[in-house]
Amino acid sequence: MQKIRKVVFPVGGLGTRFLPATKSMPKEMLPVASKPLIHYAFEEARAAGIEQFVFVTGRNKNAISNHFDHAYELQNVLNEANKKKELEMAKSWLPEPGNVIFTRQQEPMGLGHAIWCARHIVGNEPFAVILADDLVKSQTPCLKQLINAHEQVPGSNIVAVMDVPKAETRKYGILDIESEQGPLVKVKGLVEKPAPEVAPSTLSIIGRYVLQPEIFDLLAEQKRGAGGEIQITDAINTSLRTQSVYGYRFEGRRFDCGEHHGFVEANLAYALADPDIGPKVRAFLPDYL
Repeated sequence: MQKIRKVVFPVGGLGTRFLPATKSMPKEMLPVASKPLIHYAFEEARAAGIEQFVFVTGRNKNAISNHFDHAYELQNVLNEANKKKELEMAKSWLPEPGNVIFTRQQEPMGLGHAIWCARHIVGNEPFAVILADDLVKSQTPCLKQLINAHEQVPGSNIVAVMDVPKAETRKYGILDIESEQGPLVKVKGLVEKPAPEVAPSTLSIIGRYVLQPEIFDLLAEQKRGAGGEIQITDAINTSLRTQSVYGYRFEGRRFDCGEHHGFVEANLAYALADPDIGPKVRAFLPDYL
């Protein structure tokens, strides 16, 4: 069984829900407590044993590539001021040279298209996908949980899943369930953004995937789905002809940072858990409740 060595971060979206903040700044650089969203995604991937980090970007996303590079002017200033803690925060976590790769999605044609843009970098091996605006706070990193589950069902496509309110199925890829064994769910079909009255379940995909390389051949067909976009859910559904597909009910709390309320909730949760910030947040919260 091949090790999952590579992760794809689709970060080419326009972030229109967070305008005007995202007019000149990528939504993935929006901070939760003291780190940008993409930093949490990177840390999760590295903690899961990922070795190569592939970013599928778009125009005006240079802040992301700059974040994963040395900032020599800043580092020199911090070094001269003997600010050792801040210097460590600026550079100690940086990946090894050559382990971060950037490619462009020239047109915003959907998540499936963004993943397909990484096909030549990923090559012929299974790989992971993390959506940075799906932030998961857990004891064991969510992607690590998914990779561990994938070892039980090698050769399959596997997605992280959670139940959502029935009224919200139209926002997600929804599973049609064949069977369940503990947290592992065998899938007989997937539907992208179904209306509540026709949704086969309330078990939805969140932004974590482990996919087989054959998915690229299906995405190459460039078939448009919900919203006129190339959907990864549709490609995974088609893969059921030749491969098994599983969902995994992960442990942890998911924050939908693509929505305003989820982003605010994530900031509160992570700030309260921070030993430096938490006490001050607790002190002023009663003023707003």
